[in-house]
Amino acid sequence: MTKSAWSRILFAAMLSLVLVLAACGGGDKKDDGEKKDDKDTSDKTEEKSTEGEFSYEDFDQTVANTGDPSGTGTLKVGYTSDTPFEGTLNWAFYQGSPDATMIGYFDEAVFSMDADFQYTQDGLITYEVDEDAKTVTFTLAHDAKWHDGTPVTIEDYVASYEVIGHPDYDGVRGSDEGFTLIEGYEDYQAGKADKISGIEVKDDKTAVFTYKELAPSLTAGGFWAYAFPKHHYEGVEVKDMAASDQTRKNPIGIGPYKVKSITTGEAVILEKNKDYWRGEPGMDGIEIKVIPSSSIADAVEKGDVDVALSFPTDQYPDVSEMEGVEWLANIDGAYTYIGFKLGEWDADKKEVNYKPEEMKMGDKELRRAMWYAMDNDAVGNKFYHGLRWKATSLITPYHANWHSDVEVPEYDPEKAKQILADAGYEDVDGDGFVEDPDGEKLEIKFASMSGGDIAEPLTNYYIQSWKEIGLNVVKTNGRLIEFNSFYDMVGEDDPEIDIYQAAWGVGSDVDPSGLYGRKASFNYPRYASEENDDLLKKGNSTEAFDVDYRKDIYNQWQELMVEEMPVIPTLYRSYVIPVNERVKNWSEEYGFNEDTLLYRVGVDE
Repeated sequence: MTKSAWSRILFAAMLSLVLVLAACGGGDKKDDGEKKDDKDTSDKTEEKSTEGEFSYEDFDQTVANTGDPSGTGTLKVGYTSDTPFEGTLNWAFYQGSPDATMIGYFDEAVFSMDADFQYTQDGLITYEVDEDAKTVTFTLAHDAKWHDGTPVTIEDYVASYEVIGHPDYDGVRGSDEGFTLIEGYEDYQAGKADKISGIEVKDDKTAVFTYKELAPSLTAGGFWAYAFPKHHYEGVEVKDMAASDQTRKNPIGIGPYKVKSITTGEAVILEKNKDYWRGEPGMDGIEIKVIPSSSIADAVEKGDVDVALSFPTDQYPDVSEMEGVEWLANIDGAYTYIGFKLGEWDADKKEVNYKPEEMKMGDKELRRAMWYAMDNDAVGNKFYHGLRWKATSLITPYHANWHSDVEVPEYDPEKAKQILADAGYEDVDGDGFVEDPDGEKLEIKFASMSGGDIAEPLTNYYIQSWKEIGLNVVKTNGRLIEFNSFYDMVGEDDPEIDIYQAAWGVGSDVDPSGLYGRKASFNYPRYASEENDDLLKKGNSTEAFDVDYRKDIYNQWQELMVEEMPVIPTLYRSYVIPVNERVKNWSEEYGFNEDTLLYRVGVDE
């Protein structure tokens, strides 16, 4: 999806802290994140291999066609995907980035965000922090209406916390400190209280939140970024909201365009919201259609779509000279990784049950050997022509001032073989594959997603790399897995998955607890440790308002993740996006710029 200012908060929401799923949730995450102070985002560069053919730094971030939009015409958006979008079209309930993309075109954040990933006072809601009282006063600064004409009130913002924190809420948000630090939130979540004691609605425009302590992430995406249309869900129980018609068939928002029709899993047709609070939108409407990766370039070239979101980076070299199209690019707030199943999710306690001693991948030496067997520099150049490159830390160069150059295993298959031998993995029966230290057959089931021309070759590349060091890695169920099914299986800790290949989109806050915290449902490896708990807590404590302190904590955390290896980061990413020359004001720049907000985008007819 576009990373222009209007969707920057969308990404923040992807992960309740960070993003989400290849997908992402909150704040979003999220896949689905945020940071502050000396965060210079003007130079989000990272030293990487120069063997690649392209670099995102050589592209523009905003189209040349700028100026006042006409107010007419229809923007045709293609969302590149080989699977239907799920259709859970509300920020509180969605899980995958396809749904997040669709929502982002009709509902928007109540806060804006600058290039330093800090909430500003330019949004629908402003905020005032009282450090002494540990309160934040939220004020509805403008008159706005939901798409059904109902006025937005501050209670709609409060309703987001009440729904996500409700005992019957079964979504993936609400576990990060943007929620749990509010006084009374945890009692409310546990069903011990009928309301959140730390939230007081003063009038239709004002609410005061009292926190147990203030954390640095709050103003960098920690405040939940979206209002919830309380009236729209009147009479619907919280447990039924995600599957309701209000979410799936007739969702509403506060954005410049409103839903006219939905073709389940395939398309969303939007029309102008004439009551949009910032002013008249620049077009009559927007048509968003899911287009397979094999067809997206042709659709762009024929003019069937004006903008192609999630354009396959590997296809760019073949179509880079396409006429009538301007290519934009930027560093992506995302990374791909190999995850290891080290436990399971305890639904009753709503936390990770880390039990490596019972899991096939619980041996760190086995995981370490697999890392040494992976040549991710070659992967970035071979499959992505330099537009993706070898990852090291789980804090990406997207968060330039927080990313640490930690030492990680370099490609060395001979060293990988030695690590396995030293740990007791030997080929006992001479079939070319090692047995485990107990002499038992070792078959590692690898889940990877279908979609795009390189999904299968890339998966096979890793399987072959591990085969060369004597590991028998096979595809889960013998095939690649469709996106929605893949995340269902990973999230439900399917026993047919030992390892998996996935991606996270990170949000605005650097805080990684929404992905790797003990109580984070997105912690798919199911990793937990006291040291991890301690560092994540310190990283978002009051002491962490001191930027140097926070950097030191997150440096320690990045080193811990290399030592523990619940996941192996594989590639950092940039993205390219083709935009038809008739499109006006489209931008991939980060930070608030009213000239490139969605309502200012137009098309020349």
